[in-house]
Amino acid sequence: MTDAQQGAAGTDRVDPVDRLLDTGEPASALDAWIRSMARPEPTSLGRLPSHSPTCAGCGKENPAGLALEVDATEAGVSAVHRFDRRQEGAPGITHGGLVAAAFDDLFGFLLYRVGELAVTRSLTVEYLRPVLLGVDYEFTARVREQAGRRLQVDAWATQIGGQRVATAHATFVIVDVEHFQQGSPTTSD
Repeated sequence: MTDAQQGAAGTDRVDPVDRLLDTGEPASALDAWIRSMARPEPTSLGRLPSHSPTCAGCGKENPAGLALEVDATEAGVSAVHRFDRRQEGAPGITHGGLVAAAFDDLFGFLLYRVGELAVTRSLTVEYLRPVLLGVDYEFTARVREQAGRRLQVDAWATQIGGQRVATAHATFVIVDVEHFQQGSPTTSD
Protein backbone atom coordinates (compact mmCIF):
# COMPACT_ATOMS: atom_id res chain seq x y z
CA MET A 1 0.00 0.00 0.00
CA THR A 2 1.40 3.42 -0.90
CA ASP A 3 1.65 6.29 1.58
CA ALA A 4 -1.21 8.03 -0.20
CA GLN A 5 -3.37 4.90 0.09
CA GLN A 6 -2.46 4.56 3.75
CA GLY A 7 -3.36 8.20 4.31
CA ALA A 8 -6.71 7.61 2.63
CA ALA A 9 -7.23 4.55 4.83
CA GLY A 10 -7.10 6.72 7.95
CA THR A 11 -3.47 6.47 9.06
CA ASP A 12 -1.35 9.51 9.86
CA ARG A 13 1.01 8.93 6.93
CA VAL A 14 0.51 11.18 3.92
CA ASP A 15 2.39 10.94 0.65
CA PRO A 16 4.98 13.75 0.88
CA VAL A 17 4.62 14.59 -2.81
CA ASP A 18 0.84 14.96 -2.43
CA ARG A 19 1.38 17.08 0.71
CA LEU A 20 3.80 19.30 -1.15
CA LEU A 21 1.58 19.63 -4.18
CA ASP A 22 -1.42 20.44 -1.96
CA THR A 23 0.33 23.03 0.21
CA GLY A 24 3.08 24.21 -2.09
CA GLU A 25 5.35 24.50 0.95
CA PRO A 26 8.29 22.09 1.24
CA ALA A 27 8.99 20.91 4.77
CA SER A 28 12.70 20.24 4.09
CA ALA A 29 15.37 20.15 1.41
CA LEU A 30 14.51 16.48 0.85
CA ASP A 31 10.83 17.33 0.39
CA ALA A 32 11.74 20.08 -2.08
CA TRP A 33 13.90 17.65 -4.03
CA ILE A 34 11.16 15.03 -4.01
CA ARG A 35 8.73 17.62 -5.30
CA SER A 36 10.97 18.53 -8.21
CA MET A 37 11.97 14.98 -9.16
CA ALA A 38 9.17 12.66 -8.08
CA ARG A 39 6.79 13.14 -10.96
CA PRO A 40 8.86 14.37 -13.86
CA GLU A 41 6.86 15.43 -16.86
CA PRO A 42 8.38 14.39 -20.16
CA THR A 43 10.01 17.52 -21.50
CA SER A 44 10.37 19.08 -24.89
CA LEU A 45 13.57 20.49 -26.34
CA GLY A 46 15.67 23.03 -24.45
CA ARG A 47 17.52 23.58 -21.17
CA LEU A 48 16.55 21.22 -18.36
CA PRO A 49 16.46 22.19 -14.68
CA SER A 50 19.21 20.89 -12.40
CA HIS A 51 18.41 17.91 -10.19
CA SER A 52 18.91 20.16 -7.17
CA PRO A 53 20.96 23.28 -6.37
CA THR A 54 23.52 21.11 -4.54
CA CYS A 55 23.69 18.19 -6.99
CA ALA A 56 27.33 17.15 -7.51
CA GLY A 57 26.77 16.87 -11.24
CA CYS A 58 24.60 19.86 -12.09
CA GLY A 59 23.99 21.97 -8.99
CA LYS A 60 25.13 25.57 -9.24
CA GLU A 61 25.42 25.84 -5.44
CA ASN A 62 27.89 22.96 -5.08
CA PRO A 63 31.43 24.40 -5.19
CA ALA A 64 32.86 20.89 -5.63
CA GLY A 65 30.41 19.97 -8.40
CA LEU A 66 30.62 19.93 -12.17
CA ALA A 67 27.73 22.39 -12.75
CA LEU A 68 26.62 20.64 -15.95
CA GLU A 69 24.09 22.50 -18.06
CA VAL A 70 22.01 19.96 -19.97
CA ASP A 71 19.64 20.36 -22.90
CA ALA A 72 16.90 18.06 -24.11
CA THR A 73 17.46 17.07 -27.75
CA GLU A 74 15.43 15.19 -30.34
CA ALA A 75 17.27 11.96 -29.47
CA GLY A 76 17.92 12.41 -25.73
CA VAL A 77 20.05 14.96 -23.86
CA SER A 78 23.37 16.73 -24.35
CA ALA A 79 25.76 19.05 -22.54
CA VAL A 80 28.92 20.88 -23.48
CA HIS A 81 31.39 20.79 -20.61
CA ARG A 82 34.95 21.89 -19.93
CA PHE A 83 36.78 20.27 -17.02
CA ASP A 84 39.09 22.49 -15.01
CA ARG A 85 41.99 22.09 -12.54
CA ARG A 86 39.57 21.11 -9.75
CA GLN A 87 38.86 17.91 -11.71
CA GLU A 88 42.48 17.03 -12.50
CA GLY A 89 43.82 13.49 -12.21
CA ALA A 90 47.16 13.16 -13.99
CA PRO A 91 48.66 16.55 -14.93
CA GLY A 92 46.47 18.22 -17.55
CA ILE A 93 44.03 15.29 -17.70
CA THR A 94 40.59 14.97 -16.12
CA HIS A 95 40.26 12.38 -13.33
CA GLY A 96 38.41 9.36 -14.74
CA GLY A 97 36.01 9.25 -11.82
CA LEU A 98 34.81 12.74 -12.66
CA VAL A 99 34.30 11.81 -16.30
CA ALA A 100 32.17 8.91 -14.99
CA ALA A 101 30.30 11.35 -12.72
CA ALA A 102 29.53 13.56 -15.72
CA PHE A 103 28.12 10.58 -17.61
CA ASP A 104 26.08 9.42 -14.59
CA ASP A 105 24.57 12.86 -14.07
CA LEU A 106 23.85 13.23 -17.78
CA PHE A 107 21.99 9.90 -17.66
CA GLY A 108 19.93 11.32 -14.80
CA PHE A 109 18.65 14.02 -17.15
CA LEU A 110 17.17 11.35 -19.40
CA LEU A 111 14.61 10.82 -16.63
CA TYR A 112 13.10 14.21 -17.50
CA ARG A 113 12.73 12.94 -21.06
CA VAL A 114 11.02 9.66 -20.16
CA GLY A 115 8.98 10.91 -17.19
CA GLU A 116 10.25 8.33 -14.70
CA LEU A 117 12.17 8.45 -11.44
CA ALA A 118 15.08 5.99 -11.51
CA VAL A 119 18.49 5.28 -9.99
CA THR A 120 21.75 3.96 -11.39
CA ARG A 121 22.07 0.19 -11.13
CA SER A 122 25.34 -0.11 -13.07
CA LEU A 123 27.62 2.20 -15.02
CA THR A 124 30.43 1.25 -17.38
CA VAL A 125 32.77 3.83 -18.91
CA GLU A 126 35.25 3.16 -21.67
CA TYR A 127 38.01 5.76 -21.91
CA LEU A 128 39.18 6.00 -25.52
CA ARG A 129 41.53 8.99 -25.18
CA PRO A 130 42.60 11.33 -22.39
CA VAL A 131 39.91 13.86 -21.46
CA LEU A 132 41.97 17.02 -21.28
CA LEU A 133 41.46 19.96 -18.94
CA GLY A 134 40.39 23.24 -20.53
CA VAL A 135 38.92 21.60 -23.66
CA ASP A 136 35.23 21.66 -24.60
CA TYR A 137 33.53 18.27 -24.87
CA GLU A 138 30.00 17.47 -25.94
CA PHE A 139 28.38 14.76 -23.81
CA THR A 140 25.36 13.11 -25.45
CA ALA A 141 23.02 10.47 -23.99
CA ARG A 142 20.00 8.50 -25.13
CA VAL A 143 17.72 5.73 -23.89
CA ARG A 144 18.54 2.57 -25.83
CA GLU A 145 15.76 0.41 -24.37
CA GLN A 146 13.11 0.39 -21.67
CA ALA A 147 11.92 -2.99 -20.41
CA GLY A 148 9.73 -3.01 -17.33
CA ARG A 149 11.55 -1.11 -14.59
CA ARG A 150 14.91 -1.16 -16.41
CA LEU A 151 16.26 1.58 -18.63
CA GLN A 152 19.30 0.80 -20.76
CA VAL A 153 21.10 4.04 -21.62
CA ASP A 154 24.13 4.96 -23.74
CA ALA A 155 26.32 8.06 -23.92
CA TRP A 156 29.48 9.36 -25.52
CA ALA A 157 31.79 12.34 -25.11
CA THR A 158 33.36 13.99 -28.13
CA GLN A 159 35.90 16.79 -28.22
CA ILE A 160 34.27 19.75 -29.99
CA GLY A 161 35.55 19.58 -33.54
CA GLY A 162 37.49 16.42 -32.75
CA GLN A 163 37.31 12.77 -31.82
CA ARG A 164 35.22 10.71 -29.44
CA VAL A 165 37.08 10.40 -26.12
CA ALA A 166 34.80 8.18 -24.00
CA THR A 167 31.62 6.13 -24.07
CA ALA A 168 29.32 4.97 -21.29
CA HIS A 169 26.55 2.44 -20.84
CA ALA A 170 24.30 2.18 -17.81
CA THR A 171 21.30 0.41 -16.42
CA PHE A 172 18.84 2.51 -14.45
CA VAL A 173 16.02 1.03 -12.37
CA ILE A 174 12.71 2.86 -11.99
CA VAL A 175 11.88 3.44 -8.31
CA ASP A 176 9.13 5.01 -6.22
CA VAL A 177 9.56 8.22 -4.24
CA GLU A 178 9.91 6.17 -1.06
CA HIS A 179 13.35 5.04 -2.25
CA PHE A 180 14.67 8.53 -1.56
CA GLN A 181 13.01 8.87 1.82
CA GLN A 182 15.44 6.27 3.19
CA GLY A 183 18.16 8.87 3.50
CA SER A 184 18.27 12.15 5.27
CA PRO A 185 20.01 15.33 4.20
CA THR A 186 23.51 15.71 5.59
CA THR A 187 24.80 18.83 7.21
CA SER A 188 28.36 20.04 7.25
CA ASP A 189 30.10 20.27 10.59
